[in-house]
Amino acid sequence: MPFDFQRVRAEKLVKVYGATRALAGVDLTFESGRVTVVEGPNGSGKSTLLAILAQLARPTRGRVLYGDLDGQRGGARVRARIGVLAHAAMVYPDLTGRENLELFASLHEIARPRERVDELIERFDIARFLDRPTRTYSRGQLQRVALARALVHSPRLLLLDEPSTGLDERSVARLVHTVEQEREAGTILVLVTHDAALAERLGDVRVRLDRGRVAEREAA
Repeated sequence: MPFDFQRVRAEKLVKVYGATRALAGVDLTFESGRVTVVEGPNGSGKSTLLAILAQLARPTRGRVLYGDLDGQRGGARVRARIGVLAHAAMVYPDLTGRENLELFASLHEIARPRERVDELIERFDIARFLDRPTRTYSRGQLQRVALARALVHSPRLLLLDEPSTGLDERSVARLVHTVEQEREAGTILVLVTHDAALAERLGDVRVRLDRGRVAEREAA
C-alpha cells in the first residue's frame, strides 16, 4: 500500500542562498481537502517554499513532515505522493501529449498506465489534440496536459505555481474546476499565485509571505 498522509507541516524552515535568506523561519500546516493560497511580492520566498515542499530543494534549517515522516528521510516514498504543476508544463515538446502521459504513468509505476491515461483523457477532454507533439499546443492545451501529468499518479499533495498565468477565461475556469475536484477528493493543495481573484475564489486558507516570513495567515 502506498505511503499516505493527511497533513504536511513546515517547521521553522530556513533557506539561505549565499548572502540571501529566502526563508527565515516559516511554520505552516497544510491540510487534506483544503486549498492553501500562498501570496506575496516577488522575492518573498513563495517559490522557495514550494520547491522545499516538492522535495526539489532542501532547507538550510528546519524540516517538512508529511504526516509523521520527515521529508528528508522519506525520499522516494514521499516524492511519489507529490504532484507539481508549474508555469512551465514539464513535458517533452517533441513527444505527443499521449506519449508524455504514458511515459509519466510508467515512471510512476502505475499498474495499468494506458487505462489511467484514458481516464485522464476523458476527464480533461484532450483527445482531439493529444496525438500531436506538445510543442504545437496552445497555452490552454498545454496546461490541460500538464494538469493530467501532475495528477497521473493520484498525488496526496498537489503544488501549483502560478497556474493561471497566460490562460484565457475558459482555461482558468477549467483549472478552478480541477482544483475544486481535487479538494473534494481530499488532496492537500498549495497554490502560489499573484492572481487575487483566483486566490479569493479558491483559498480556504490564505498565507502572505514577506521577506521569507509569514506576514499573515487567514482562514476563509
